[in-house]
Amino acid sequence: MAQRIVMVGLGATGRAMAQSLLRRTDVQIVGAADRNPAVVGTDLGVLVGSTATGVTVVDDPAGLPPAALAIVATTSDLNHVADTLVPLLERGYNVMSICEELAYPWSSHPVISRRLDDTAKAHGVTVLGTGANPGVLMDTLPLLLTALTQRVDRVIIRRRTNMSRYGAILSKFGIGLTPEQFSAAKESGDVVGHYGFEQSISALASGLGWTLDAIEVGRVTPATVSEITRVGEHVTVERGQIAAVTHAARGLCGGRAVIDLEIMFGFFDPSDAVAAGDDYRIEGADQTIELTSLTGFESFISTIAAAVNAVTAVINAPSGFLSMGDLPVRALASKGAQLLEDGSL
Repeated sequence: MAQRIVMVGLGATGRAMAQSLLRRTDVQIVGAADRNPAVVGTDLGVLVGSTATGVTVVDDPAGLPPAALAIVATTSDLNHVADTLVPLLERGYNVMSICEELAYPWSSHPVISRRLDDTAKAHGVTVLGTGANPGVLMDTLPLLLTALTQRVDRVIIRRRTNMSRYGAILSKFGIGLTPEQFSAAKESGDVVGHYGFEQSISALASGLGWTLDAIEVGRVTPATVSEITRVGEHVTVERGQIAAVTHAARGLCGGRAVIDLEIMFGFFDPSDAVAAGDDYRIEGADQTIELTSLTGFESFISTIAAAVNAVTAVINAPSGFLSMGDLPVRALASKGAQLLEDGSL
């Protein structure tokens, strides 16, 4: 029998997840909620460009029907999303969210983490933070790679990731602003860059058994001011506007950066001096492990895949607040075998 699922949040990412799950044979979306008046009352299938499903979007998660899992795709800020997660857990939903700060917040948000864990266990359900980054690319994947060396001395990751498929979340990076607008927005707190560095570093350190002295997260900075028009799926970057930004963070131990992470987020063009790509370097006692993706792990596609592939793993997991590293690799693997005959990701 197909597992019943409800969706909470139908922005660009939420819609893409719904579109993917509607093609699956092992799950059934039975409800959807979003506070945007423009989509409330719309059939979910029609909203995501498919055939009508009979599922009408409501404006409040409280109006959703019973289901095995609620997928939340609303905001990156755990302080805000927790108020959505807790009532869902109390109603008996397993909950999965792509909120970046939910990936591993035990150090950054200890009170909220304990509240989520206690609530989930009290109601016999599971809550999981997932996504490409954090969730896989800067925590679970490098942890898996460290299995190939007996002692790790340092982890270095450099990502240059394409953001042209995203919509509203681009505002937090300042992509599409002029340099002057970017500076003002950064000072006002509207441009913050990547949510999730602290969570990825904490997850890596925990998995490696390291106790860090500190985690330092730098300030997001412009990397490319466009000289051409760059058209994304939801946002267009004009000439003179910022097309790429860089953000970095480090985990320190003994005054040394033992975890060194940096990401360039952008709308890349062949004329740029840099291109999308990902580089991993794990310096071990007996060997140094290096992994490079020449074209990079596409951020939007990877986020959707990481989430929808984890659906049944969350439903079947032990109760409590879990991270991606707590789940078996086999359970997180691609679910392409569950696609309808005419479906494709």
